[in-house]
Amino acid sequence: MELILNRADYLQVGVTSQNTMKLLPASKHKAAQKVVTGDHDGVVMCFGMKKGEAVTVFKTLPGQKIARLELGGVLNTPQEKIFVAAGSEIRGFTKRGKQFLSFETNLTESIKAMYISGSDLFLSASYIYNHYCDCKDQHYYLSGDKINDVICLPVEKLSRITPVLACQDRVLRVLQGSDVMYEIEVPGPPTVLALHNGNGGDSGEDLLFGTSDGKLGLIQITTSKPIHKWELRNEKKRGGILCIDSFDILGDGVKDLLVGRDDGMVEVYSLGNANEPVLRFDQVLSESVTSIQGGCVGKDGYDEIVVSTYSGWVTGLTTEPIHKESGPGEELKINQEMQNKIFSLRSEVEQLQYKVLQERENYQQSSQSSKAKSTVPSFSVNDKFTLNKDDASYSLIFEVQTAIDNILIQSDVPIDLPDVDTNSAVVSFSSCDSESNDNFLLATYRCQANTTRMELKIRSIEGQYGTLQAYVTPRIQPKTCRVLQYQIKPLSLHQRTHVIDHDRPMNTLTLTGQFSFAEIHSWVVFCLPEVPEKPPAGECVTFYFQNTFLDTQLESIYRKGEGVFKSDNISTISILKDVLSKEATKRKISLNISYEINEVSVKHTLQLIHPKLEYQLLLAKKVQLIDALKELQVQEGSTDFLIPEYRCILEEADHLQEEYKKQPAHLERLYGMITDLFIDKFKFKGTNVKTKVPLLLEILGSYDQNALIAFFDAA
Repeated sequence: MELILNRADYLQVGVTSQNTMKLLPASKHKAAQKVVTGDHDGVVMCFGMKKGEAVTVFKTLPGQKIARLELGGVLNTPQEKIFVAAGSEIRGFTKRGKQFLSFETNLTESIKAMYISGSDLFLSASYIYNHYCDCKDQHYYLSGDKINDVICLPVEKLSRITPVLACQDRVLRVLQGSDVMYEIEVPGPPTVLALHNGNGGDSGEDLLFGTSDGKLGLIQITTSKPIHKWELRNEKKRGGILCIDSFDILGDGVKDLLVGRDDGMVEVYSLGNANEPVLRFDQVLSESVTSIQGGCVGKDGYDEIVVSTYSGWVTGLTTEPIHKESGPGEELKINQEMQNKIFSLRSEVEQLQYKVLQERENYQQSSQSSKAKSTVPSFSVNDKFTLNKDDASYSLIFEVQTAIDNILIQSDVPIDLPDVDTNSAVVSFSSCDSESNDNFLLATYRCQANTTRMELKIRSIEGQYGTLQAYVTPRIQPKTCRVLQYQIKPLSLHQRTHVIDHDRPMNTLTLTGQFSFAEIHSWVVFCLPEVPEKPPAGECVTFYFQNTFLDTQLESIYRKGEGVFKSDNISTISILKDVLSKEATKRKISLNISYEINEVSVKHTLQLIHPKLEYQLLLAKKVQLIDALKELQVQEGSTDFLIPEYRCILEEADHLQEEYKKQPAHLERLYGMITDLFIDKFKFKGTNVKTKVPLLLEILGSYDQNALIAFFDAA
């Protein structure tokens, strides 16, 4: 059955955070429901639709930014009490808008996530988790990494309280009281948790998770261990998942999975007989989807998917048909309805135009008066800077509440800006004087009209570190700009992992000296991405990393006065040695540095590079054959006479040529890594081999793996 949904924009509120829009329970089956939202202005608003118009039920005064909105109530009754988290306070409202709760939690950080089950309240700030019952403190847990979401398995089904935390270090932590019962590793940093079918499934233990790199999975949380049921790998390279809901939009009696992503994609998955999700519908909106709910809002009897977006639009994707079948009498009625709607919209536009003129005059007067203060308009930017494992590049995403005019990118380190397919902006590069002012890149992206979201790709080189700055200018008057900074770290292509292969040939770097645990932790934060800013609990910590480009690995174990770093790539050890000694010198800390180099690791790293290099060289050969093969095809009129390999090249010609365009950058990157490996191998022996680099590049030009390994051994 094909699912056809039509878009209807209902209302725009202020900028919204993740999971701050809910539908209140309906009074009867398929009756129109009320929508409640919370925004960054601190306004809680409840509205319903009547004859195509949004009618406000209640609206609170502005206040602190609302980070979460949840519905609650007595267990096994309709959940129609509204709870919002703002700063460190929880407020509760009835469905009519009367405030019945104001609970100051006294948390030192702002609340980031909240879940409500009966009289139990589960909260998390950045690193702190708290459980309250009837507003009395019950349990507390300090996480080793940032908590992105919190949920509790349904107590009415399980008769036990089982909270689950989604943590940035790719782990779900299952709690019992104030202790971790067990940890579950997931394939990406989890951003959102939801109960399967809205109630934990048949067992009450089924939990859905979505990750910031767009993966989706279902896990059964038993009392002793997790059972992984299925996982979707994000083959289409879509955005990160921000919200999940369960609702039967297909009308087949089985709840479907509704998913909202940060690239504006709305998806519907049906769970077939094999309980493997099948994509049944997708539609892209122009900005990130912060909340998603299934229900009925626009008109009684018509199911729909209701979403809220970053800039505050509440939109429905409804099953109600646009063109209604009607008799002669009905047609007249519909035409009259349309005329009324057009008239009301025109008058609304006129009122808004008049309001804009008034505000513009007020602004001119206030800015020209002698007592004028700075009246620069403020605007919100939602940004995300993440490393992609698939192509070892960073995604830099900007989202602004109004249209973007241009974005200027400036970097004091050498980086590449590869093309992004979804990016329609016009880019221009300015010449830079990198020698005198450390300015390696200056690029301007001029956006098309009504662009509110921009995605850039950034490719860095390990060992080259510094700051990337983005100047974001929206289309508002007077012209104003936000400057955002991102650190390109020395080992920027490394990603946190939880297991490594201990049988690989490892090189070891050992540091000892008069430094504290906090100091060495701050150095590791400076060198590597995905390390929590706060030092973890305990006297000693172990982190594992994997290089997303080469698949080499790094183990770091450190405590007060000692740090041990092991890697199967000499270049990783060399970068760490240089950067850590420089950081210690800045703080006037004397370090004793020792290292053990394993010669076998060089050949091992070259073998890891070999398939990538061979693939790129083979790609070049295939592309050179395309024109000749196309000519043969024209002459012969078919490709039947060609061997399967050549037929395959012709079939994939467009894809191969597209990939070949990116090839110079890939080859340069691989050649650079081999050159660094060569220099670093001999640097640890006290020999400078930079004069032999041209000879190495000659060997790479006519690449043969054995010849390259022989050159490394003989040099």
